[in-house]
Amino acid sequence: MSAPPLHDGAVWISGDHIRAVGPWREIREITTDPVTDLGDAALFPGLINAHCHLDYTEMAGLLTPPRHFPDWIKGILTLKSQWKDSDFSSSWGQGARQLLQGGVTSVVNIESRPHQLAALRASTPLRVFSFLELTGVRSAQEPNRLLDESIATLSVLPPIRGSVGLSPHAPYSTTPELLRLVASTAKRDGWRLSSHVSESEAEFDMFLYRRGPMFDWLHSQRRSDDCGLGSPVQHMDRCGLLTPSMLAVHLNYLWNDDSRILATRGTTVVHCPRSHAYFGHRHFPREQLFQAGVPLCLGTDSLASVHMARNSAPSLSMIAEMQQALATDPNIPPKRLVQESTLNPARALGLRSVLGELCPYGAADMAVIPFIGPSHAVEEALIHHSGPVAATLIAGRWEWISPSWQDRLRSEL
Repeated sequence: MSAPPLHDGAVWISGDHIRAVGPWREIREITTDPVTDLGDAALFPGLINAHCHLDYTEMAGLLTPPRHFPDWIKGILTLKSQWKDSDFSSSWGQGARQLLQGGVTSVVNIESRPHQLAALRASTPLRVFSFLELTGVRSAQEPNRLLDESIATLSVLPPIRGSVGLSPHAPYSTTPELLRLVASTAKRDGWRLSSHVSESEAEFDMFLYRRGPMFDWLHSQRRSDDCGLGSPVQHMDRCGLLTPSMLAVHLNYLWNDDSRILATRGTTVVHCPRSHAYFGHRHFPREQLFQAGVPLCLGTDSLASVHMARNSAPSLSMIAEMQQALATDPNIPPKRLVQESTLNPARALGLRSVLGELCPYGAADMAVIPFIGPSHAVEEALIHHSGPVAATLIAGRWEWISPSWQDRLRSEL
């Protein structure tokens, strides 16, 4: 994704990383390693899902699009209270398998089950970047204790592919004290962060105008003293959270200089097209953010906020997110969408030249789709691909192979 597509290209893999990339005629001159010929196929860097809730995967179709966003929040809180640990575990695993079959090799996942996290992370070959969710409003938990417990949980997790981070859930579900504490701790200790910001009109109205259904709901819980001082983006900026280490998710509603603030702080924005369509938000300010110089990524969010098709359940799919983004705005260059699913999230995670591109010394993470056509059309081919990808490679191993490709790649398993 950092150079033009290669026709008849080859990738030389050594262990779990890439040793060389180039035209086949050049690579065959410098190695005698066994060769896997993929035939009529396109080979991409593994896709990176920049925002996901794996443990909500099996909630698909269990909630209906609400009139007001707070009603959906109340609905999912009620549903979660009825689930057991085994339900969340099954849902998390199902989501991970769906991503793998869709060519995803890395996922930024918001984790809400700290006591299950070690086992869940060990259950998948995906590179899981686990961001532990922090709230504190409903539980009224003291900020220092909440943060200390979260860091203690993350610090003892067994190492796997990926890493960990902190996720103050959203401006409305956290206190300013907690946000400032997270910001100072992240700056001191190098934590990466992710947060839902300005997702709904209700949140926007709550912070900017002290009105609306979210303000009314949370005012009864004594969570409104910091409202009326500016937009959710400005609120997060005052708390010190808008930094290059922050993945700010959604940003569906902007005010005045919000895009300039985000660009100046180097904060990356993650757009979730299907979730955006589910809630019927106003048009995503993509071009405004892009023109301001804000880095953009794509994420799936969860299947609890994706429309159900008539004859089939939805799946977690970065390709489906790219399709939705293009359906909403047909003028987006296909290459930009693929970069928002590969190169951009790798950079946001501090892993440029490691993930998100096929380059020497990078991780051997790749996705394969059947393809016959000119190389200049390869990004468009990925976006319009339907169903599972042909194969997914992580750290030099074929971790998913579609049934039609089993014979071709069986020896590589």
